Amino acid sequence: MAVTLKDIVEAKKRIQDTIYRTALMETKSISSLTGLHVRIKPENLQKTGSFKIRGAANKIALLSATERAKGVITASAGNHAQGVAYAARQAGIEATIVMPSTTPIAKVEAVRQYHTNLVLEGETYNEAADHARALQIKTGAIFVHAFDDYDVIAGQGTIALEILEEWPEVDSVLVSIGGGGLISGIATAIKETKPQVRIVGVQASGAPSARVALEEGRPIKLSSAHTLADGIAVKQVGERTFPIIRSLVDEVVTVDEDEIASAVLHLLEKSKVVVEGAGAAPVAALMYHKGIAKRHNVVVVLSGGNIDVNMLGKIIDSGLAKSGRFMTVEVVLEDVPGSLQKLLQHVAELKGNVLTIEHNRTSAKAPFGKTFVTLHLETRGYEHVEEIGRVLAKHYNVQPKP
Repeated sequence: MAVTLKDIVEAKKRIQDTIYRTALMETKSISSLTGLHVRIKPENLQKTGSFKIRGAANKIALLSATERAKGVITASAGNHAQGVAYAARQAGIEATIVMPSTTPIAKVEAVRQYHTNLVLEGETYNEAADHARALQIKTGAIFVHAFDDYDVIAGQGTIALEILEEWPEVDSVLVSIGGGGLISGIATAIKETKPQVRIVGVQASGAPSARVALEEGRPIKLSSAHTLADGIAVKQVGERTFPIIRSLVDEVVTVDEDEIASAVLHLLEKSKVVVEGAGAAPVAALMYHKGIAKRHNVVVVLSGGNIDVNMLGKIIDSGLAKSGRFMTVEVVLEDVPGSLQKLLQHVAELKGNVLTIEHNRTSAKAPFGKTFVTLHLETRGYEHVEEIGRVLAKHYNVQPKP
C-alpha cells in the first residue's frame, strides 16, 4: 500500500469540517530579500497551531467502531499530540499521549487542556515513541503514528491540494522534514498533479535524518537529534516516508541554528507571524541558501506556531544582538559619587538607549576602589555598536560583550 492522489482527495473531503483552510499569504519582505515571488502557507494558524491535525483527523475518522472503543495512543514532540488529542475529543474516544520530557512547556500544557492521558517519557521523540509502543501492546489501543502512517500522510497532503487550488502557477514548494509525513503527503499530491513543481525538503543540521537516509540509501537512526526546531528533532526518517521522499522530493537541504533563529525573528518582525523553529526552517533555507528554489513562484509551508515563549525571548535577544540592535557593555568605574551619572551621560550623547543596568560594587572582576557596571543597550546597527564601543573605550576600561 502507498499513498495516492485519490487518497489525499478523499482525506480532504473527510476532514474539511474539522480543520481550517489556511489561505496563502503574500510576504513582501521575503520576496524582496530573495528576488522571488514568495507566498507562505500559514499552518501556524491552523487549529491546534499546526498542520498535524490534518493527518490525525484523517486517521481517526477512518477507525472502525471496534477500534474506536479501544481508544488511541501516540507519541509526539508536541504538535501531533495536540492534533490527536483534539481529533480524539471531537470523535469522543479516549486518547493517551506520550511526549518527551524535554518538550516545551507550552506544548505540554496545550495537550493537557484536552483532558487526555498524558505521559512524559524519554528525551527525544524516538524514546517517547518506544515507550508509547510498549503501552500500546499492554492496552490494545490503536497507535496513531506521527508520520509513518499512510492515512496520516494522506491527511497532511491536503495542504498541497489547497496550494494548487489557490495558486496554480506555483513553481516550487519548500517544506520542513522531521519524520517525513508532511513532505510525503505534499509531494505525492503535487507530483501527481503538476510533476514540474519543484519540492524542496528542509531539515535542521542537528537532526538531518532524511539527508543521511538519502546518502546511505536507507533510513539510519542518528545518534542524536538536537535543535531549537523541536518539531523536526527526529532521529530517523520513516520507513514508509523514506521511499516517497527518495522518489518525489527534488532536494533536501539543512539549515543551522542561527539561520533558523534568524528566520523566526524575520517572520515575527517583518511578516507579523509567530512560528516555531520547525515552521521557520524552510524560510531559513530560502533566506540563506540562495537559488534553492530555482524558480520564481514559491510557497513556503509554515508547519506550526507552537513556540515556547521563553525560547522566543531567547531568539529575539540573540537576533537583535547579531543584527547590531542590542549590545552589552561592561565598564569598570571609580567607586565615587557621579561616576555612573557621567557614564550614562556619555551613553546618552551616543544615542544609546539603556534597557537595564547592573551596578555591582562587590564584583571580583573589579579592583579595590572600583565598581563594575554592566549596561544592556538598544542600538541602531553594527556601526552604532562599534561607535559606542570605540568612544567609551577612550574614557573607560570597557569590555564589549556579544
